[in-house]
Amino acid sequence: MALLEVDDLRVDFSTEDGLLHAVQGLSFSLDAGSTLAIVGESGSGKSVATQTMVGLTRGAQVTGRAVFDGEDLLTMAAERLRRLRGDAIGFVFQDPLTSLHPQYKIGWQIEEVLQAHRHIANGPARGKAIDLLTQVGIPQPDRRVDDYPHQFSGGMRQRAMIAMALALDPRLLIADEPTTALDVTVQAQVLDLMRRLQSQHGSALLIITHDLGVVADLADDVLVMYAGRAVEVADRRSLYYRQHHPYTVGLLGSVPSAAGTGRGSRLVPIQGSPPSLLRLPPGCPFHPRCPYVMDVCTTDRPELQPIAGGASGHRSACHLPEDALGRGPDAERLRVEAAGAHRAVGGPAERLLAGRGEGGEPTPVGGPPPAAALAPTVGTAGPVTAEVEAPSRPAARRVGTGRTGGTGGTGGTGGTG
Repeated sequence: MALLEVDDLRVDFSTEDGLLHAVQGLSFSLDAGSTLAIVGESGSGKSVATQTMVGLTRGAQVTGRAVFDGEDLLTMAAERLRRLRGDAIGFVFQDPLTSLHPQYKIGWQIEEVLQAHRHIANGPARGKAIDLLTQVGIPQPDRRVDDYPHQFSGGMRQRAMIAMALALDPRLLIADEPTTALDVTVQAQVLDLMRRLQSQHGSALLIITHDLGVVADLADDVLVMYAGRAVEVADRRSLYYRQHHPYTVGLLGSVPSAAGTGRGSRLVPIQGSPPSLLRLPPGCPFHPRCPYVMDVCTTDRPELQPIAGGASGHRSACHLPEDALGRGPDAERLRVEAAGAHRAVGGPAERLLAGRGEGGEPTPVGGPPPAAALAPTVGTAGPVTAEVEAPSRPAARRVGTGRTGGTGGTGGTGGTG
């Protein structure tokens, strides 16, 4: 049995502008000792999904299941969930400035975790706090342990949050953009620390990131989210070399490549912006931006389906042929031919493309990525080349425990963290 199993998680928020559908039918599992990366643009529901699992989205309407070690986190008593947070489940929040209390010293806040969950005396707790700050690369930790959050730089605050999350060797570590504010050398130290935690304690790591280099270096499996839904799930190697969904293709096409920075080379951005989660478009939510949009995409929303030509566990929510895998010329030809064959003259897909100024033809997303484009940003010296072995809705209820952690949020434009 997996350490964490999430089944049909749905999270909605009532706003003045209507019901905001932050997460819609998210399902995945995570084994002990494995790493799952969740990627996607800002506003895709990544942070909201993980915070909801541990009861940190007050006022949300939540359905589904999130079973951790045999217990459903979504129906768990508030006191039991409070005991798990910080102990068996560690959480690194996206914004450390709003997650650390400004009126308490860094060391005191780390010591509080040790004392609240393990009843460690003041002296040993202080020593452990200094040791944790040393592990995450804080200089002069015996002095900086008595500093306040405003006396730390942004990167140092992030490292202090990571130290706090790792204090009790959690069985599950949820890390929301844990390396965003760190320089590359400290990033390598932090990722190595997370690896050691996994190897020593068999911990599972659920990481939310925009950095595809970190994903290439750390993840076993990858879940791509768009507009509150999972649109592709695959092991790391399949996602980088044999991706299926056009959104995943677009994400990889937007990554700068060390081999493609010569004169005249350009990144290929994804056109348009993510939709409002208050008013999602009919059909596939990506169809207003997709270069391969077909008439069926404007009316029928595809569900995650196994990819026959892909690795075990590879699933994609797209109407394109299953053998259109990767970014090579053969896959591009299959996508273009399929799109053209399922687009009626004057139909909705053709009108949409004409409105974008594309003349009814898909915009190519480029050929196969150079190997350097897949090289991890830290931790390894080269690209990913080794094979990777991946490891009925109930009535809505409101979750009202804990704090928000300074991430996620909702607004009139329908964005979520």
